[in-house]
Formats: sequence, structure tokens, C-alpha cells
Amino acid sequence: MASVAVPKLVPRVMREDDDSIDWVKIAAGGTLMAGALLLLTGNRKAGIAAAATGTALAVLDQQELIVSWWRQIPGYIDRAQHLIVQVQGAVEEMAAKREALRKALTRDE
Repeated sequence: MASVAVPKLVPRVMREDDDSIDWVKIAAGGTLMAGALLLLTGNRKAGIAAAATGTALAVLDQQELIVSWWRQIPGYIDRAQHLIVQVQGAVEEMAAKREALRKALTRDE
């Protein structure tokens, strides 16, 4: 029988600047887990409420990331608008070609 070394997994709940425990991360993770368990057991309303609370706690802990995402949103909107304009142009071009083809086919009959 072969043995396999299992690495010890240490959760990152310790703050990096000191040795205190980051209770916000623990609360967020615990609340998300509770919400998942409630959803799996069929308690939909309570599960959604717990998951939303856990998500809010996780967001509180990641404010810098949320701010950077918020600043990137206008760029994504601009790209999406540009893509929509391109698709609209392609659809209009296809409609014009379809109409020309329809006229050419009905003229021959």
C-alpha cells in the first residue's frame, strides 16, 4: 500500500500586517457556507438572505478590488456599445442583401 503526503491547508484568515485573526473573512465564509447549506436543504428564503449577507461581508473586505472594478465599468460599456453598433451594421447589411436577393428572385419568375 502506498502512502501519499497530504499538504496541510492553512486558511488565510490571519491579517498580513499583524498576527490577529481577520474576523470579517471568517464571518463572510461562515455565512456563505450557512447560506449554501440552507439552500441545499430547501430553505430558499433563508439561504438567499444568508448568502447575500455573506457576500456583503466579503465585499466589505475587498473594497480596493470593488473600486478598481467600478472604475473599469465605463470601458466595458464602451466596448459593448461598439460591439452592438458593429452587429447592428452587419444585420442591416444582411437585410439589404436579403431584400436585393428577394427582388432579383421574384423578378425572374
